[in-house]
Amino acid sequence: MYAAHHTPTAALASRRTSRSSRAPGDNPARSRGGDSSGAAPASLDQAPPAVGKVHLVGAGPGDPELLTLRAARLIANAKAVVYDHLVGDAIVDLIPPTARRVYAGKEAGNHALPQHAINQLLVDLAREGLDVVRLKGGDPFIFGRGGEEMQAVQAAGIRCEIVPGITAAAGAASCTGIPLTHREHAQTLVFATGHLKDGTVDLDWPALARPRQTLVIYMGLGALEAICTQLIAHGLPATTPAAVIHAATTPAQCGVHSTLADLPNDVRERGIRAPALIMVGEVISIDPGMLLTQTLATTA
Repeated sequence: MYAAHHTPTAALASRRTSRSSRAPGDNPARSRGGDSSGAAPASLDQAPPAVGKVHLVGAGPGDPELLTLRAARLIANAKAVVYDHLVGDAIVDLIPPTARRVYAGKEAGNHALPQHAINQLLVDLAREGLDVVRLKGGDPFIFGRGGEEMQAVQAAGIRCEIVPGITAAAGAASCTGIPLTHREHAQTLVFATGHLKDGTVDLDWPALARPRQTLVIYMGLGALEAICTQLIAHGLPATTPAAVIHAATTPAQCGVHSTLADLPNDVRERGIRAPALIMVGEVISIDPGMLLTQTLATTA
């Protein structure tokens, strides 16, 4: 078992925007650069603004250096940004101060805006003539509700672009030395969500408990004990290597390496909290100390 922390680089130490300063569901009609309420009313013969475009942008796992070039350009030129809780602070800092910002984050039991309201917000901003950057942690099409938002935007007759991002599982693998696949240990890779729409964890346990595969569960920390119990009950040995990685690639990164049987208790003892990934499979035993080794090297 290990527990370790990722040391922030100097480039990530600066924070211009505090999470605590966000007002949930900030009024999208208000710009950080000023209030538009003082603008002169449009004349009756003035043409309505051209309809904008919505960009569903993957912000990656948190480190701004892992943004795609396309994502970085869109953020730098943004006029309106709707961003999630899982978008790293250092990436939020890249949003121009003149851009409209709306925090639409979702934490367990605390949603700044319900999903239907986010969908409508994207449509409304685009109809104002704004090109909207919808900034989502990881990749918008991997447990990011990007599909739902794309459908809502397209149903309103608005153009929509998808900009992929590095998903959290790939980020966690790269910074811990846990390969998601390996010819000797895992020929299958499965991503699953630990939080279904109906609030249950009624997953396909026989499929998830197959040997010689790597299982990564997103948003499952609150159901960790039930997940481990079900995987063991459906055939995985209690000694199967397992890990929980919190805030991968960010300065807050930390992790616990354990077994299925011991993981819930080890996570409680270490105080690991969401956002976190659960990783299960033999690949986790290949180099479980890499995270610790990297941390010691950066602090030496």
